[in-house]
Amino acid sequence: MLGSIALLWLVPLLWAVYTSLRPYSDTTKHGYLSWPRSISLQNFSDAWSQSGMPHFFWNSVLITVPAVLGTLLFASAVAFFVSRFDFRWNIVLLMLFTAGNLLPAQVLITPLYKLYLLIPLPSWMSDSLLVYNSLWGIIFIHIAYQCGFCTFVLSNYMKTIPKEISEAALVDGAPVWRQFFQIVVPLCRPAFAALATLESIWIYNDFFWSLTLIQTGDKRPITSALANLQGQYFTNPNLIAAGALMTAIPTLLVYFALQRQFISGLTIGSSKG
Repeated sequence: MLGSIALLWLVPLLWAVYTSLRPYSDTTKHGYLSWPRSISLQNFSDAWSQSGMPHFFWNSVLITVPAVLGTLLFASAVAFFVSRFDFRWNIVLLMLFTAGNLLPAQVLITPLYKLYLLIPLPSWMSDSLLVYNSLWGIIFIHIAYQCGFCTFVLSNYMKTIPKEISEAALVDGAPVWRQFFQIVVPLCRPAFAALATLESIWIYNDFFWSLTLIQTGDKRPITSALANLQGQYFTNPNLIAAGALMTAIPTLLVYFALQRQFISGLTIGSSKG
């Protein structure tokens, strides 16, 4: 059963690989369901050069890395506060952070767009002197939008860590910031790895925020590179398939690098009460 489901999920990927290796003239003449007459890597080479992929990939790195790190930092700080300290409004605070994820991005875009046109930035951060049309604006919205989910996951994970550890550190004179950075954060490594993997994929693959909040085309992330492969009157599906496969490579590298910690973070609830 699991093998059948896995194969079903692999069919679109295998079809994309099959399509990307065939010249467009071959599929036009014989159809996409036909046996290929020739196979080459020319579509990958053309997609790399025609879309300006190296430039857009660097834009994605500049957005994804600080957005993921900022999300995990802020979310872990809030999660530490609501999970390790007992006060009247801790549940309300946690619900406030997670409630933001219930709103779809399309509902937020109009007031967010008007807000971005009013918030200034210094010239070294944005050549438009505004949050709008800057990489910082995309980083900010990713951090704000993803903090709720990460706070919810990390707070539940931190509750599994015995409070006696923090109490012992407090007796030894460790301040709160030291308990957070030197005790709780290292113990949450599996959860951080799982969230870092998910957030990297989500932020890296984002197209909506960059499309609506960045006006200049050369500032947009790598998802825009695929849009550059579509012509006004003609679209080469084989070329787009090759570009999509190259675009997915960084997310696969992140997953394989954090695979062990990622699986540990997903299964931690089954081994801890």
